[in-house]
Amino acid sequence: MTQAAIIVRTGRKFEQVLRGAREVFMADGFEGANVDDIARVAGVSKATLYSYFPDKRLLFIEVAQTECQLMAERILSMIDETRPAREVLTITATQLVAFLTSDFAQQVFRICLAERDRFPELARAFYAAGPENGQQRICEYLEKAVAKGELLIEDIPMAAEQFSELCKTRLWTRAVFGIQNRFTQAEIDEVALHTVDMFMARYGA
Repeated sequence: MTQAAIIVRTGRKFEQVLRGAREVFMADGFEGANVDDIARVAGVSKATLYSYFPDKRLLFIEVAQTECQLMAERILSMIDETRPAREVLTITATQLVAFLTSDFAQQVFRICLAERDRFPELARAFYAAGPENGQQRICEYLEKAVAKGELLIEDIPMAAEQFSELCKTRLWTRAVFGIQNRFTQAEIDEVALHTVDMFMARYGA
């Protein structure tokens, strides 16, 4: 049975369950997250929780996918594709760096890494909803920018991945290894600026 077939994304308590699960996963990780705690924090019964998500893995995947979708929608809402490429890419980079270094993204990354061998579907689902989906959306914009003559790119998928990786410069690595847990807007803006400068130096028309 597929995930889409199992999960019923309706009902007034669906969002409560997601919020409660997000809080518990953030605090306790995947293995440490207890269904009783999720139900309590969400303010629902275990029966209600199981009516939406019969498997904790499905609940984690739904939380991760929902957060990634919200991030993508937030970036899209801020972008005016009629503006110059540098401006659009700067907004995108700023939001992407902020997300990559957020508590949520870092915790999900750690969970996926820790559970990779036991539950590889967790990592695969997060990759599809996060990096893969993000790169696809970047590709779509880059294609338009190339068509308008603003950028010169032969391999658009490669360029999209390069852009995403540039957004990980300095801060993401420090976050992953626990060197630094909080980042100022100035630090995020600096990485975004250098990302776009390097990208435009390579691909700017």
